[in-house]
Amino acid sequence: MDLALLRTFVTVHRAGSFTRAAALLGLSQPAVTSQIRALERQLGRPLFLRQARGVTPTTIGDELAHRIAPHLDALVEIAEAGLDDDVGSRTLHLAGPPEFTTLRALPALTPLTAQGLALRATFGSAEETLDGLAAGHHDLAITTARPRGGLLAAVPLCDEEHVLIAAPRWAARIGASGGVQARGPTALEQLPVVEVHESLPLISRYWASVFDAKPAASGAVVAPDLRAVLTCVAAGAGLAVLPRYLCEDALDTGEVVALLDPPVPPLRTYFLVVRAGTLALPHIARAHEWLLRAAVDW
Repeated sequence: MDLALLRTFVTVHRAGSFTRAAALLGLSQPAVTSQIRALERQLGRPLFLRQARGVTPTTIGDELAHRIAPHLDALVEIAEAGLDDDVGSRTLHLAGPPEFTTLRALPALTPLTAQGLALRATFGSAEETLDGLAAGHHDLAITTARPRGGLLAAVPLCDEEHVLIAAPRWAARIGASGGVQARGPTALEQLPVVEVHESLPLISRYWASVFDAKPAASGAVVAPDLRAVLTCVAAGAGLAVLPRYLCEDALDTGEVVALLDPPVPPLRTYFLVVRAGTLALPHIARAHEWLLRAAVDW
């Protein structure tokens, strides 16, 4: 049986789509379709059920994938190990949210550059990041969304605590945590809101988790970068919800104040994501391990 056909089959099985598999393999979609049909003719059985959005493996398709995928991955590992036994002289393409990648991930990976690893970072939303990883544009991705399907493999990296903050003068006006604790979200209705998007994603999540309510205000300042949000809040633009790691220094110096200390603060989980099988590549495996180790202290 042709190994090229099997490789294409496993890629389609993991991707759940001829289109995604074609992008990963560097082939055209008709070429992928033709190879799968050739393999189905050899086996005399259908391997996938075609649907409006992607494909679903048949029972025989699932069985075949589970039997051959580990062996194909092992062949890739052997081939790559022969080409590159060290981390050095390779480039790692990392994708993730701009703030977390800048302040956490890149500094953690920087020591690997002394071993010859080159780093290339791309910033984007969770959807953009996962789509880029699936298409083969990135080697590692950090995202707040856990991917589905067999193409991408995710492990929890760390949790971030979200904090409701404002400049001291706004905190004094509402009585800081005491006022919010006593009156709930009504104590915050007159405060301007600073956010990363018009839909108020961080504010809405915090309000739902802590107050079991929806925010009444709209964004007074909208800037698509959490660091810009922090700067605006410290300058007195209004309240915001930010990850604690991002605003911890500003809290310590008193530039901003936490408006509430809920018993169970809202958390958001970051996931470290790779394409299935790529941890066989030494430079990706090394960076993956390095990030997981660093995240223990995050």
